Amino acid sequence: MQMKHATLYSRVLAGDAAYNGRFFTGVLTTGIYCLPSCKARKPKPENVRFFPTCEAARAAGLRPCRKCHPDDFARGADPVLEDMETLVREIRADPTRFADVAAIVRRSGFGATRLFELFRQHFHATPADVVLRARIKTAKQKLVATTRSSSGRRAPAAERSLLEIAQEVGFESLSVFHEHFRRLNGMTPAAYRDLRGTRTFRVLLPTDYPLGYLRRALTRDPHSLTERLDGNRASIAIQLDAGPALLRLELSDDAINAEVVTPPIQHDSAAIEAHAVIVGLLGLDQDATAFARMARKLGLARLVAGRSELRLVQTTSIFDGVLWSIIGQQINFTFACLLRRRLIEHTGAPLDGAEGLYCPPTPAAIAALDPDALLPLKFSRQKASTVVSVARLIADGQLDLAALRGASATRVERTLLAIRGLGPWSVNYIMMRSLGFADCVPLGDTGVSSGLLALLELEERPDIDATRTLMAVFSPYRSLATAHLWQFQKPIPV
Repeated sequence: MQMKHATLYSRVLAGDAAYNGRFFTGVLTTGIYCLPSCKARKPKPENVRFFPTCEAARAAGLRPCRKCHPDDFARGADPVLEDMETLVREIRADPTRFADVAAIVRRSGFGATRLFELFRQHFHATPADVVLRARIKTAKQKLVATTRSSSGRRAPAAERSLLEIAQEVGFESLSVFHEHFRRLNGMTPAAYRDLRGTRTFRVLLPTDYPLGYLRRALTRDPHSLTERLDGNRASIAIQLDAGPALLRLELSDDAINAEVVTPPIQHDSAAIEAHAVIVGLLGLDQDATAFARMARKLGLARLVAGRSELRLVQTTSIFDGVLWSIIGQQINFTFACLLRRRLIEHTGAPLDGAEGLYCPPTPAAIAALDPDALLPLKFSRQKASTVVSVARLIADGQLDLAALRGASATRVERTLLAIRGLGPWSVNYIMMRSLGFADCVPLGDTGVSSGLLALLELEERPDIDATRTLMAVFSPYRSLATAHLWQFQKPIPV
């Protein structure tokens, strides 16, 4: 509370969530007090008074805001978020209970407008999106389900018809099921069922998919130890549940032919896991068409010109995204690539039969290091400490990366921000590039600010507050906006 009134007010105008709890905003004309990040209409500075605690605001005769719930935040509770998380768990557990959005509205207890706002805020999705993805996920589980025989061996479950599975998960027709399944997975339900026990499969690309940008992503570090592109053949070292493996891709304009080629993998899920990696690389579950339509309506068609179907390429694992987010802090990209290669060489080993590619590092391998061991590799002491300490949290089970994938965006952000060494840029990077959240901005990113400078023909590079304001117009697709801004000043790849 030693900050000046003007400084505090600037945080309110910016809606800066980093200051939530550090002070509370009292609005004298309405008689309420809020968090600095409250989405309510911004008050005039002369009508504002700042308080160090909720108790101080109440002592001044003010009442808590019903939109941002400052008292709940102050005591570490968030009943609205908890209600939303419970609702989404119910949807995912049994999507057939919710035939339409009206059923979700009735179950929630919120009005339709408020419910849509909460879904966007906490899950970066609409209620219909959440139901659809829950149905598709349940269908995928049913398609590849196995049962254990009396001898203890796993065998395919009795194969039910695709129509039966479609109806079981809530689709009214087989054609609608096929359409949504293929769009989100790049293959038909029948082809997905065939992934069980195979090593080769084919993923279909959306119409006008800009394959050149995937090539650019795969070659952004020309000396990478975990991925290589030679013409239309990509080799990528990945971690599967059974251990490291080599994924080989043949790229063409309409499809990706994939093969898990090494090492010998005996379990049935290798291709299923590899398929998930490819879906992430291609960004198939991102609504590129809707974002391009928004950009044109905003009068910013040149942002998406020549790449309207651009997607944000996902990292091959959440842990890989965590490493990139720490290593890449406050250094240029070329040096970040060098540090990552040195870390991989130090903690990994060449992958058998992978032509010089290395196994991606595991949390356990990095957790076993003394941070000082990274200093000769040119890691700063702080970066070395953060890499090792975060790896130890993951290896010890204190940070469950798998659980983050199904959590709300709000819960993920709070969980990661509580970890020493992970700031807003790192957290948003992980959320965008490893967890697939649709409405994130890595504030402070030079690629984003440079893109905005050129796109909007600004007189000076926007700072963090200006970037936050300028990017707001792209919500709920700010992750895709970030992807386009990163590419905006670069030539369109072949």
